[in-house]
Amino acid sequence: MSDRWIEVNDRMQQGYRYRLTAPEGIGLNPDFHPDLTPEAMLTLGVFAGKYMTDCKDEFPESWFRHARLSPGGRDPSLNYFGVDASLPLNVWRAKGWIHPDDPRGWFQWYCRYFHGRRLAGEDERQIGRWKAMRRHVAQVSRYCEPGDSWCRRRQRQALLHWAYDSRAI
Repeated sequence: MSDRWIEVNDRMQQGYRYRLTAPEGIGLNPDFHPDLTPEAMLTLGVFAGKYMTDCKDEFPESWFRHARLSPGGRDPSLNYFGVDASLPLNVWRAKGWIHPDDPRGWFQWYCRYFHGRRLAGEDERQIGRWKAMRRHVAQVSRYCEPGDSWCRRRQRQALLHWAYDSRAI
């Protein structure tokens, strides 16, 4: 694969460029094995339909073909589990979870990583954060009956936001 440059100009980033150095979905860190692709997450319904409405040009059109997006404001009913499971961006910033290259947070990092961008150090940090979400998988498994995918809906929706398919727990 020859490197390809992506130019970003959206509401949160202008004039940002990054290079795709890996084929889409290939060459992921062996410690990182998400259940869901960005396309699958958008199709199921994540982030109240508002997260990616102004940056569709950056990613493959196929990712948005069946995406549950809100043309207006946030709409938690568009989330797969129909509940809001997001912290406001200002909380993420205050906790130091936002990297300057990805001002929207983890999901933006994941979309760009899956798309083929690699950032030494940041990739490992974000994968570590993704791994830390496993504790929620354990809690859902412990407190919910098998097959009851509506038990702990907020926690399950949060897991979907981190590419864990909580429907299978």
